Amino acid sequence: MRKIKVMSVFGTRPEGIKMGPVVRALAEDDRFLSVVVSTGQHAEMLQQVLDVFAIRPDYDLKIMKPGQSLTAITMTTMSRLEPIVQKEKPDIVLVHGDTSSAYAAALTAFYNHVAIGHVEAGLRTWNKYSPYPEEMNRQMIDDLADLYFAPTATSAHNLRLSNHQQGITITGNTAIDALHYTINEDYHHDVLNEIDPHHRIILLTMHRRENWGMPMAETFKAIKHVVDQRPDLEVIYPVHLNPKVRDVANAILGNDPQFHLIDPLDVVDFHNLMSKSLLVMSDSGGVQEEAPALHKPVLVLRDTTERPEGVEAGTLKLVGNHYDEVAAQLTSLLDDPAEYQQMSQAQNPYGDGHASERILDAIASWAAAN
Repeated sequence: MRKIKVMSVFGTRPEGIKMGPVVRALAEDDRFLSVVVSTGQHAEMLQQVLDVFAIRPDYDLKIMKPGQSLTAITMTTMSRLEPIVQKEKPDIVLVHGDTSSAYAAALTAFYNHVAIGHVEAGLRTWNKYSPYPEEMNRQMIDDLADLYFAPTATSAHNLRLSNHQQGITITGNTAIDALHYTINEDYHHDVLNEIDPHHRIILLTMHRRENWGMPMAETFKAIKHVVDQRPDLEVIYPVHLNPKVRDVANAILGNDPQFHLIDPLDVVDFHNLMSKSLLVMSDSGGVQEEAPALHKPVLVLRDTTERPEGVEAGTLKLVGNHYDEVAAQLTSLLDDPAEYQQMSQAQNPYGDGHASERILDAIASWAAAN
């Protein structure tokens, strides 16, 4: 029986975390021949993720250059990926989520008459500039795709609203699958040596393009104000490497002993520190799915989210990036035990840790029918 050749294309750290379980499953399943292409966007951070999942890419596009535009990312991805697609002749190209390189990979596959599978399909805010450019990237990928791996019923419904009626499988989110590889009860990190073991920990991440500048500064000031009033509270902030993030973080939080600004974490460190935290504050997408699986409330530092299931389930709360609202919502969650209990115990809507299996079965069924 001929194996189904699946080419997985990804290159950012978040993509690696969510595609890692899928690629591992493909490598271990006799139905498939797996080809892995790294775009090379987050070279060092991605390598950490690849090591966790024991993945060695077959190709590395090495697309990143300092300060390059979204247009340059798209064009470089396409020009370097196309010869690989033409050489390997995959049955299907898998892309994840909403990066510009994922859109470029999908467009390259389309131009070469190769089927496209979209992992984490159907997420929507319905606002083309929030998040930017991710919202339109995922909509355009869905317009090109043949198979849609929707993490939730809501995302599947969004696909149907966009007139995508066929090829949809509700899988759960592969981020939950990844936790099986990463959580360790005996885990320790050096930053924990700096924190009183009796203190409560907030895990903070903030890096998105639409939050650069004043929104980020206002958010940091609000968090600092609330935390400084509570001596038993400390914040761990793995700061993104982008200078637009690091400069603001260092200026506002860098000299505060209750804030621990550290370098970006690999997926094992991040997941395990999250498991030891009281709550999470983040503008990340993946964190909104991972933290509820660990019973950690998430205050989302954005005005919109393409993951409304978490808001509806009560695991997430949108708090935006304005000083007054961020300060008020954090204060409420810290001071109201009933609110905290309700958020931490709400059922995670993002899956049971078996999304990768469902994705592979859907690909196999599609291949058998074609």
